[in-house]
Amino acid sequence: MLTGANRGIGKEILYLFAIEGANMIACIRKENADFSSFINDLSSKYKVSIQSLCFEMTNEESIKTALKTLFDQKIKIDVLINNAGVAMGALLQMTSQAKLKEVFQINFFSQVLITQYISKLMIKQNKGCIINMGSVAGLDNFAGYTAYGSSKAAVMFFTKTIAKELAPYNIRVNAIAPGLTDTNMASQMEEKATKEMLSRSNLNRLGQPSEIAELALFLASDKASFITGQIIRADGGM
Repeated sequence: MLTGANRGIGKEILYLFAIEGANMIACIRKENADFSSFINDLSSKYKVSIQSLCFEMTNEESIKTALKTLFDQKIKIDVLINNAGVAMGALLQMTSQAKLKEVFQINFFSQVLITQYISKLMIKQNKGCIINMGSVAGLDNFAGYTAYGSSKAAVMFFTKTIAKELAPYNIRVNAIAPGLTDTNMASQMEEKATKEMLSRSNLNRLGQPSEIAELALFLASDKASFITGQIIRADGGM
């Protein structure tokens, strides 16, 4: 199960997992023709099942209703990737309480709710893998990242905590902390902020969504069977 499946890193993860033969539940805000065509083509080409699931990350009832359908269908979920998120850059005095709460609702509270539901299924199976999408912005300090950085820091602390709680049920939990990656989210940043982040990177370039997707695939595989509770940076050497 993958949230934020219709663009950027999420879309690349969906594509790569389909190539590897994984059946997927692709979570998006609402149905659209382009995405439906995309997953239909993937399903046909790689002989996998890809089911779209729609809900609004800012609406807890929408999330609960959508997830209940999975319980009703008794679908087995081996991997959960909490990838959906929203970026925001603003100095402290320009960060309203309303915007701060919105960022946390999407980037953190909704992820916790989804994980609570899906981990129940994994506990019954006595097996599972959860991958959360963090960010270097939640590990390093950047001016203007009070809302976004704090929400991602919460995600990564949450990752370490539930890794301990779910380990007795053979459920591994890790987080990926990407650096600046070539997505629409990155293109919305101010040029000055982009240059500052790139200047901290040894490779001095944007990451590619495919590079983050490859890491997610590794963490979801049995090759990573002894890895849990980790925050893995993919940042070009910051």
